[in-house]
Amino acid sequence: MLVLASASPRRKALLDLIVKEFFVLPVDIDETPNINEQAEAYVVRMALEKARASIAKYSHQAGDHSSDAVFIASDTSVVIDGDVLGKPTSFEDAHTMLRRLSGRSHQVITSLCVSNLNQDHVLTECVTTEVLFREISDIEIRQYWQTTEPVDKAGAYAIQGLGGVFVRHLSGSYSAVVGLPLYETAQLLAQFGVHSLEEMSYE
Repeated sequence: MLVLASASPRRKALLDLIVKEFFVLPVDIDETPNINEQAEAYVVRMALEKARASIAKYSHQAGDHSSDAVFIASDTSVVIDGDVLGKPTSFEDAHTMLRRLSGRSHQVITSLCVSNLNQDHVLTECVTTEVLFREISDIEIRQYWQTTEPVDKAGAYAIQGLGGVFVRHLSGSYSAVVGLPLYETAQLLAQFGVHSLEEMSYE
């Protein structure tokens, strides 16, 4: 049994491309960065804590538990000048983020954590993608905010949505920017006996 520790519809859709069956078990954790915590260390810690929280939630649920359950968690952060840009809490917040990203290159760091139930086999991976934005006008930022797309997105944009019009160039993993790097996910899952394409049938 594979368990996805995320409520993100984007991660669910991506995982659904490479895994036939899995169970979604989202968790809420404190996502406050530690003082002086580097962006990559923060993103990896978030994935680890999400996996651990999902394992704890799964273990405390009523019903039969599969001892061979595998848990996968991920976290994505938009980083510019070493600063992690979270999800905007207001238009002003989104405006500040998008104005800062406008016409510049930034990094999208996505981490993965895959663990078994006993947590004696835990693997992590971190994928960094460089994204270059074109210049964005204040009118575009206001119009984009009114679509509601930026509301729950790190860095106040969604590359798979209308926010993709801001992206001039990308170097790295597109799926990682969306929320789940497919190549790295498949590689880690294979080490837990989950072989994506080999186990699928389209007949």
